[in-house]
Amino acid sequence: MIAGTAIGVVILDQLSKAWVERNLAIYESLTPFPALAKIFSFTHFTNTGAAFGLLRDQSILFVVIGLVVVASIVVYSRYLPHDQFLVQFALGLQLGGALGNMIDRVRQGHVTDFIYFHFWPAFNIADASIVIGVILLGWSMLRMSNDPAGESTVDADSGEQRA
Repeated sequence: MIAGTAIGVVILDQLSKAWVERNLAIYESLTPFPALAKIFSFTHFTNTGAAFGLLRDQSILFVVIGLVVVASIVVYSRYLPHDQFLVQFALGLQLGGALGNMIDRVRQGHVTDFIYFHFWPAFNIADASIVIGVILLGWSMLRMSNDPAGESTVDADSGEQRA
């Protein structure tokens, strides 16, 4: 589950970035929904930093951090019960996102961002996958911590908690 999710994220991330790089010049925009033109567009940006452009021109640092994240997820996943669907999915999203951005940094020295809500910094599918994965993992951990006796489990098929 983790590997399959990660592979799917990397493929979708890399294909979308390749499309943007081929079809939009730097800072060029495409507005797929004219009614939303004032708040949303696909705009080609490059980012040598972290989220919000922090720590610019630190690609080596971010590759090292990415390797640590990838190794941590791979090691942790070996100890994860197979019935923890949501946790596996969340880790797969995070792993795929980390790999997608790491590929960019190694290949180009920067990350391609293009999903642009005009009130928020631009991001890409890898970034979105990491954020969604962190939220899902946190939510899953909160659900598990709210079970003081540790007697309930999460149904692998429906995601429902049961006693």
